[in-house]
Amino acid sequence: MQPRDFSLYGAVDLGARQAAAQRRQQTAQPGDSAASGGGSVIEVTEQTFNTDVVERSRTTPVIIDLWADWCGPCKQLSPVLEKLATEADGQWILAKVDVDANPQLSAALQVQSIPMVVAVIGGQLVDGFLGAMPEGQVRQWLGQVLAIAEKLGLRPPGGAGGEEDDAGPEDESGDPRAARADRYDDAGLLPPAFEQARAAMERGDLDGAARAFEEQLAASPGDPMAKAGLAQVNLIRRVSSYDQARARRDAAQNPGDVQAQIRVADIDLASGRIEEAFDRLLGVVRRTSGEDREQARAHLVTLFDLLPPRDPRVSKARSALSALLF
Repeated sequence: MQPRDFSLYGAVDLGARQAAAQRRQQTAQPGDSAASGGGSVIEVTEQTFNTDVVERSRTTPVIIDLWADWCGPCKQLSPVLEKLATEADGQWILAKVDVDANPQLSAALQVQSIPMVVAVIGGQLVDGFLGAMPEGQVRQWLGQVLAIAEKLGLRPPGGAGGEEDDAGPEDESGDPRAARADRYDDAGLLPPAFEQARAAMERGDLDGAARAFEEQLAASPGDPMAKAGLAQVNLIRRVSSYDQARARRDAAQNPGDVQAQIRVADIDLASGRIEEAFDRLLGVVRRTSGEDREQARAHLVTLFDLLPPRDPRVSKARSALSALLF
């Protein structure tokens, strides 16, 4: 599974969009399963691809099913994908693309035969498979996709019995985590644990703040603000223990020392130099292998938790990390 940079920008002929829209209207069928599959199965067009696939993939893996009405194997595979998407309950999204109605998008995706299935994770296109594979093999491939997403620190909402089923309504981008974070912006809606954590931090009690955030996570696993708060407390703890001048000197003199680079990345992020922190650890991932590379990757992913899921700096770093790892 080899990801590659992908952007639809410049790939779609604006003059072809009207004809594509007319073809979609002609081929649309009442009761289409993609239209009735809730948020797990969506129809994607040339106009909506960047929003519904590329941007959405920065928080949730997106599986693209390229099909056509005349394709017999497509009619065998599509129901399998739709069934698995429904079972996944938001862990990944199935995006269906009618290649006849979207020829420019098909060209951008380098479609040579159908059915064709690919994944997009963190804005990166990951190679998939051609043909109508059996359900068991499709499940195995999806497991690989989710493993890649986990390595990039993506924790999609939902999932059967998932940790974020109580997340509440989605925001306009479709991410319930973002909606919950927005609700917390109203101080009157902050859970008591947040007030306890705030008070503890004001009096310098980092252990007390950490306990409050941990209690909130025990009550609401996956809570984005509690995760960010705990990550912040842990960052403050680490940076407070560093001799910052020495840390920078060690990192400059020993570029191969992963822990030295991690310490400076922590210091940079705590100082607001977020992109510098991310770039430093991406550089370590690029230069190293084995255990050293894994340490840098894992620490970088923990730093992502300090920012909102859709922060553009996190999205950019996730895409860069994906390109380096796979």
